[in-house]
Amino acid sequence: MLMRHIENHATHRQVELVETLRSQGGSARTSHLADVLNVSEETIRRTVKALAKTGMVQRVHGGVYLSNTEALDPIRSRLKKRTKAKGQIAAAAASMIPSGSCVFLDVGSTTAHVATGLRSHRDLTVVTNGIHAAQALVDNNDNQVFLAGGALHHVEDGTFGPETIEFIERFNIDVAVVSIDGFDCETGFLLSSAAEAALARVVTQRARRVLVVTDATKFGQSAPLIACQPTDVTAVLIDKLPDPIFHQKLNEWEIEVVIVPDPKIEKVL
Repeated sequence: MLMRHIENHATHRQVELVETLRSQGGSARTSHLADVLNVSEETIRRTVKALAKTGMVQRVHGGVYLSNTEALDPIRSRLKKRTKAKGQIAAAAASMIPSGSCVFLDVGSTTAHVATGLRSHRDLTVVTNGIHAAQALVDNNDNQVFLAGGALHHVEDGTFGPETIEFIERFNIDVAVVSIDGFDCETGFLLSSAAEAALARVVTQRARRVLVVTDATKFGQSAPLIACQPTDVTAVLIDKLPDPIFHQKLNEWEIEVVIVPDPKIEKVL
């Protein structure tokens, strides 16, 4: 079992710098980062150099920007992108969740589509930190929807922090549906936000089954924070088969890979 701690994947300074870049819209000058983090510009340059080696950031003269800009898009924008693929993944995920389940849904845009796909289910207990997921299912088919409290993040339209985690820990979760920002063969599933990663690790450890919903572009993307232990993941639902090296690693971790739509069915059609 992979038991590496977050500190072994990214230093505290690296995580802090990435979080600051996210809050600044994805890019900032070196001098500004030094002021915000109360460190020298040389410290910022060393940290940026280390992060650049991972592919997480790109260096430019006098500044730095995040490579994975999709994670910075407001969720309202991401909900409108690749809607067909996300809808197909969502339908497949919903088919794996029986009525009467206790389900956790995170703030991801694909996860919001999963919430819509669950509207035909009955007697669900849904716990979420995402406003869009909660709105999709409230007052529908006798489903109970619990929106976790905490600090509201406007980019994700979701809540995060100790209060959020404490609330979610009260629930006996059957299925957790979570999203990711990246994946590598050494550490597995990755996120860009410390708050999202802290919540994801708690949820995936508690849930009986964990479904990761994502697209193939996230495989090979770098992010500084470990989202969960690979051994906690039941299945990955994805729009196309990832590169063989990633598929092999998922098989080694005994994670089911669900291609949506199924390429065998598409070929027949």
